[in-house]
Amino acid sequence: MTSVRPRTPKAIFSTADFARHIGLARTTVSRVLNGHPGIKQKTIDRVQRGLAETGFTPNAHAAQLKGKRTAMIGVCMEDLVTPPAVSKLATLQRVLRARGFGSLIEVYAAGAGREVLRPFLSVRVEAVVFIGHFPPEEIEARIAELRAHRTPHLVIDHFGLERANTVALDRAAGMEGIMNHLLDFGHRTFGLLGLTTGPISRIDRLNGIRAALKARKLEFDACTVSLDHLHERLNDFNYGRQLARSFVERSKRPTAFIGHNDEIAIGALRGFQEAGLKLPFDASVTGFNNQNICRMTSPCLLYTSPSPRD
Repeated sequence: MTSVRPRTPKAIFSTADFARHIGLARTTVSRVLNGHPGIKQKTIDRVQRGLAETGFTPNAHAAQLKGKRTAMIGVCMEDLVTPPAVSKLATLQRVLRARGFGSLIEVYAAGAGREVLRPFLSVRVEAVVFIGHFPPEEIEARIAELRAHRTPHLVIDHFGLERANTVALDRAAGMEGIMNHLLDFGHRTFGLLGLTTGPISRIDRLNGIRAALKARKLEFDACTVSLDHLHERLNDFNYGRQLARSFVERSKRPTAFIGHNDEIAIGALRGFQEAGLKLPFDASVTGFNNQNICRMTSPCLLYTSPSPRD
């Protein structure tokens, strides 16, 4: 019995190789790849089939040398640790992909300086998107550099940057809404969980708390307590758990607890329950971000605010 081994197709490294493989002129293939008008649909289909069969991808650097667009967007992330950050990145990529753009991703490290932009500028991306909260002086320097290169930019989640194109949630208003909800239930003392130290994003949340208390003619310092300084914030779940235990040890504790994010609030729920508190009757706990995991806690973190204990 004999068998014939299938012939291994010749590797395709260039548009010219690809054009020869599918039996079309290189100029015709280039016009299809670059989206030029006036090309017959059967020719477009032929090129698309060839791309699918061979896996050939045009060389973006070659396009750059000819002064053509790269169709790439640089994305600079504060981190990829939190689910909200990953969700924002995934949403951005879906939007870009639907518009024919790819993306290059860099995680920003404080003090990185120009290094964070070098990969983007070297491949001449169409624009750079920053997602997160960054040291103001550093991000402003990076924006100035992009402006010098005439590269558009967008900053997501960071307010107050000079001459920056920004899109951000109104976290102060969100936290003010949480506070009003708790105040309407009669709470007047609040434990702050992870809100007095840490990421810059805490500032907007604190502003919301202050605004809500001021509107009720209540003093921030008299109504709030923070024990953030007692523990090192390495893991937000465990950090919230440790903070809860420290609050339980106090002779007098607040009736409501406000987490910087859902992870800290979930950790606090666990810490309070381990100490024997009945939630939400002995205390109210709130998070921030509305993550799906909040629906899996008992009680559900999205709905834990009855009247304060007697």
